[in-house]
Amino acid sequence: MQSTFNKISAKRRSIYALGDQVTASPEEIFDLVKTTVRNSPSAFNSQTVRAVILFGEKSDRVWQIVEDTLKEIVKDPAAFEKTKAKIATFRAGYGTILYLTDTKIVHQLEEQFPSYADNFADWSEQAIGGAQQAVWTALAENNIGASLQHYNPLIDDAIHQAFNLPETWQLRAEMPFGSIESPASDKDYLDEQEVFKLIK
Repeated sequence: MQSTFNKISAKRRSIYALGDQVTASPEEIFDLVKTTVRNSPSAFNSQTVRAVILFGEKSDRVWQIVEDTLKEIVKDPAAFEKTKAKIATFRAGYGTILYLTDTKIVHQLEEQFPSYADNFADWSEQAIGGAQQAVWTALAENNIGASLQHYNPLIDDAIHQAFNLPETWQLRAEMPFGSIESPASDKDYLDEQEVFKLIK
């Protein structure tokens, strides 16, 4: 079987060498992310995923928060310099997407459907994972590189304060994106016999 989707998905890699040489406007990228997230599935059509798309100084602010936070945690100067250099690669991009879960909806569903209450938090994680994968692939289709970072929950309070986000929006990941200044390295795969089973 032929799959254009799989060809595009193969382009979706973790790109760490990012630049700001993206021809698409912030509005075009915002529309791409918005449409992609809205078309991503969620259990009970709960639509718990929230996305904040930041550009310019606002995007830089995310990575300054990360740097400032880790400076207080990473006490070894040499180790912090490596951390700072890594953060600089994210700051060098064109923008940043914050992915969040609206916990208000999760708790409402837990109360509305008590038989499934233990599952809604997990299902919200599945929803945000699907949305991240879809956006990442849509960016790759447009030759925009990205990676997925997880500095939450260390930066949660500062991010909420910096961008005036609702308290019920729980930060789950940060996605820096931009022009691809250097391709991803080769990807290793587990032996397929360890991963897949065909049962007829």
